[in-house]
Amino acid sequence: MIIRPETAADYAAITRMTAAAFADHPYSRNTEQFIITALRAAGALTLSLVAEVEGQVAGHIAFSPVRIAGASDGWHGVGPVSVEPACQRGGIGSALVREGLQQLRGLGSQGCVLAGDPHFYGRFGFRNYPELVYEGIPQEFFLALPFGDGAPVGVVQFHEGFGATE
Repeated sequence: MIIRPETAADYAAITRMTAAAFADHPYSRNTEQFIITALRAAGALTLSLVAEVEGQVAGHIAFSPVRIAGASDGWHGVGPVSVEPACQRGGIGSALVREGLQQLRGLGSQGCVLAGDPHFYGRFGFRNYPELVYEGIPQEFFLALPFGDGAPVGVVQFHEGFGATE
């Protein structure tokens, strides 16, 4: 497996794979592929990495800036993260998360937030901070990973691209 930055040649594969990866997900609105396209079009992807297996895109992860309590403080949102359905549970998603977090640290990011499974993301150090809120989802599924001391306090706003529906 090779993890590398996305290229324009990957866009169609990322869109198809992301739609397939979230097709049966119980908490998805099936808009993840549109979110990636909107973030890309807005120039809001700090990092967009693909996992390539045998020359094919098998996974993708996106990171974009977030605002906390109305300010941009160097924090990023993780997601969407997707893996080709036939390749799921093979470590591709975990490898993408690890590599993305390492690259964000290298860019001077202050930390990351996401809405996701606490059991999966907990292994990377993400946890719930009750004083850090993302409205509209149960608090136990909103997780953060500070790269320094402590997490900020306030309401988190993801880029408007997260509202994309087509």
